[in-house]
Amino acid sequence: MRPRVVLLVAIVIAAAAVVVAVNRFVSPGSGAGPGTLPQQPASYLGVYETGPPRTYQPVTAFTRMAGQQPNLVGYYSGWREPFQVSFAETVHRHGAVTIMQWDPTLASVSEIAAGGYDDYLRTFADNVRSFGQPVVIGFGHEMNAYWYSWGYGHLPASTFVAAWRHIVTLFRGQRADNVTWLWTLQADETGTGPIASWWPGSQYVTWIGIDGYYYRPSETFFSIFGQTIAQVRVLTGKPVLLSETAVGPYAGQAAKIPGLFAGMRHYGTLGLVWFDIAQDGGIYSQDWRIENSQAAETAFRRGVATLTLASP
Repeated sequence: MRPRVVLLVAIVIAAAAVVVAVNRFVSPGSGAGPGTLPQQPASYLGVYETGPPRTYQPVTAFTRMAGQQPNLVGYYSGWREPFQVSFAETVHRHGAVTIMQWDPTLASVSEIAAGGYDDYLRTFADNVRSFGQPVVIGFGHEMNAYWYSWGYGHLPASTFVAAWRHIVTLFRGQRADNVTWLWTLQADETGTGPIASWWPGSQYVTWIGIDGYYYRPSETFFSIFGQTIAQVRVLTGKPVLLSETAVGPYAGQAAKIPGLFAGMRHYGTLGLVWFDIAQDGGIYSQDWRIENSQAAETAFRRGVATLTLASP
């Protein structure tokens, strides 16, 4: 999404059966290994909270609200920070998988591609491998948008692609085969760049992530995500996760949440990761938490009840 205080359509899918078949497919060289995660549509409920990885408590509160333990629990990692093994172990004990977005604000992306941070990356990869459970990792999320230093208009797409490939290749060289690589886009909107420019190739990606939010009452699942999903399908049949999403109170949470879950099922996406964090900065930084509205809580619980959550 757009910068935050916290660290922070011409193609139609032919038939639901085709989507399901695509989402079950794992291509050779995609990073599949002992940590390979299930890929059935509508099987993931995830959450980002203020607090992790320092504490798990906000996730516990979200679980009570949702009526279901999320099976993806996220945090944002700064560059040069270590892999948060203790938090990942806590997440695993709760029957969930850690999803981490790696923020290279304090790094030179060209230096990453050239191997200048390899000692750090090897240590990180070794710790992930030693953890021994599945981990979802994204790097430089929303690179097709303009609001991050590694994004559109700030960094050549070819440099980002080279860094992405270098990281994935190094992890594989360290036998960190328990990583699901999440290539994370901003949902297409005015000011974003052509997503194909940042595509590193199917052999370097496990899942596609799309970040998108309901800001206004007029917005629908199709208007937010439809065009981006269509563009992704030109590039790849890899599974799609709504990797960061929420409905703002200004958009009408209780009224829009059912459409979010229905659209997710219609397009055969893996599931969603809710950004359950309070912001106060205008329409693009609303209070995204559900807990402020009983009607929104009810709608969300009903949506969650339609999922068949995977057991990673």
